[in-house]
Amino acid sequence: MENKRIVMGSDHAGLSLKLKVKAHLEARGFAVIDVGTHTPESCNYTVYADALCKVMTAGEADLGILVCGTGVGMSIAANKHKGIRAACCENTFSARMTRMHNDANVLCFGERVIGYGLACDMVDLFVDTPFEGGRHQARVDDLNALDESK
Repeated sequence: MENKRIVMGSDHAGLSLKLKVKAHLEARGFAVIDVGTHTPESCNYTVYADALCKVMTAGEADLGILVCGTGVGMSIAANKHKGIRAACCENTFSARMTRMHNDANVLCFGERVIGYGLACDMVDLFVDTPFEGGRHQARVDDLNALDESK
């Protein structure tokens, strides 16, 4: 295992699964930065997606994981940030391929959509799979150019 730095965030709808996945990652030896939420009180997912992306863009973490009810809102909010390639996934194949082919740096999923076992399997694949590069690099370069065109 590389010594990757991982940042996590959730809203109230993803809090329980975030905490379980965080414990799983810590048991694997990862240092995890948790940007919140830390309570089950209703909150806006955009606040925590923004906090996670600020940690990522500051270079304080290598990969991010966001959890809300579906993962969709978090992925939309995260992708508003330059340099963030967030993917909302519901299966292990997508979690692995988004790292291999898209060099995604933030994994999003929903506590109301997937369970703990699948979440851990997806997270393991996401953090352990390297970007394949090669023919995919030009596509990632195109994505990065879209950041510059705003």
